[in-house]
Amino acid sequence: MRALCLLCWAVLLNLVRACPEPCDCGEKYGFQIADCAYRDLEGVPPGFPANVTTLSLSANRLPGLPEGAFREVPLLQSLWLAHNEIRSVAVGALAPLSHLKSLDLSHNLLSEFAWSDLHNLSALQLLKMDSNELAFIPRDAFRSLSALRSLQLNHNRLHALAEGTFAPLTALSHLQINDNPFDCTCGIVWFKTWALASAVSIPEQDNIACTSPHVLKGIPLGRLPPLPCSAPSVQLSYQPSQDGAELRPGFVLALHCDVDGQPVPQLHWHIHTPGGTVEIASPNVGTDGRALPGALATSGQPRFQAFANGSLLIPDFGKLEEGTYSCLATNELGSAESSVNVALATPGEGGEDAVGHKFHGKAVEGKGCYTVDNEVQPSGPEDNVVIIYLSRAGPPEAAIAADGRPAQQFSGILLLGQSLLVLSFFYF
Repeated sequence: MRALCLLCWAVLLNLVRACPEPCDCGEKYGFQIADCAYRDLEGVPPGFPANVTTLSLSANRLPGLPEGAFREVPLLQSLWLAHNEIRSVAVGALAPLSHLKSLDLSHNLLSEFAWSDLHNLSALQLLKMDSNELAFIPRDAFRSLSALRSLQLNHNRLHALAEGTFAPLTALSHLQINDNPFDCTCGIVWFKTWALASAVSIPEQDNIACTSPHVLKGIPLGRLPPLPCSAPSVQLSYQPSQDGAELRPGFVLALHCDVDGQPVPQLHWHIHTPGGTVEIASPNVGTDGRALPGALATSGQPRFQAFANGSLLIPDFGKLEEGTYSCLATNELGSAESSVNVALATPGEGGEDAVGHKFHGKAVEGKGCYTVDNEVQPSGPEDNVVIIYLSRAGPPEAAIAADGRPAQQFSGILLLGQSLLVLSFFYF
């Protein structure tokens, strides 16, 4: 038993004293320090004692940090990696370091970073990422860093910042973000407002300046003139193809997304039908209705035709085109969406009496009744369902086709939530 105890003590003692050959390990001011700086290292060496709290790998030749690079030192509080050749930090490289308080990645070539790893570093107080190649910071990158006091992002390649990027940093007292090539469009206005009102110390504010557009180049962000900016707004309207002409089977359903905002929003259509989901970056057709390069279509005409003016045409609307149609407008200041659910009820589905009763009731009340020449626009959450109901209205001789043959006539009711629209369709 005594021999076993001695063996355990020997193992523990060896673990405490272990140190990678290129490094120096020891205790100073109560901290367990591993000094591996200036050793011409090209990788993180293995074999660190598990109780190391400070690790310096500065001024080496590390090209990157792989997953699990610091798994051996879970108690690490300070990690110095400045002046290396680090281009990327893999997901999982830093996540195990939940006790980390100081992280220095400055003066590297960093362009790819595992921002999600920061979500596990809630004890972090100092983060230095200056003098790198960072061009993008996710909106939620700092969401868990409520203890962070100092953040250095200067001398990178940041063109923009997502609104609210620094909101989670409630303890922040020092921010360096100068000498980045900011694109001074509407998307950066929030940062100007935040910086002017914030109690955070932000040095070298004259060097937090615009690189583009050309007319604003060199202007400090704090002196940026007012820009005409507004978040997107959308209004979705729709109208069956009705101009008095006799319609053959498979009428055209037209939807229009009226978009406003500055900068001009980009428009996308999201269509969910029984056959699946279709995503369309508008436009996918030219003014002549023919598919633009890259659009999926047969015979030169897509099933769903999205035009540059915000209109969407479904040339041959039927049961397979039932579903939810949504238009989404996005610009630098946010997004807005409007949707409509479209269903086609055909003769024999048992809904004729109910739909007809509702139509006549609304007509008597003098509201919710539209002529075939009017567009219908959703007025609220209750007005987002369109039911196109086709039922036999009379004998075939009620209509005559252009070639003299009798046409089989159907009357239709377009039901929009609490709004009704009377239509007529002719089937040959």
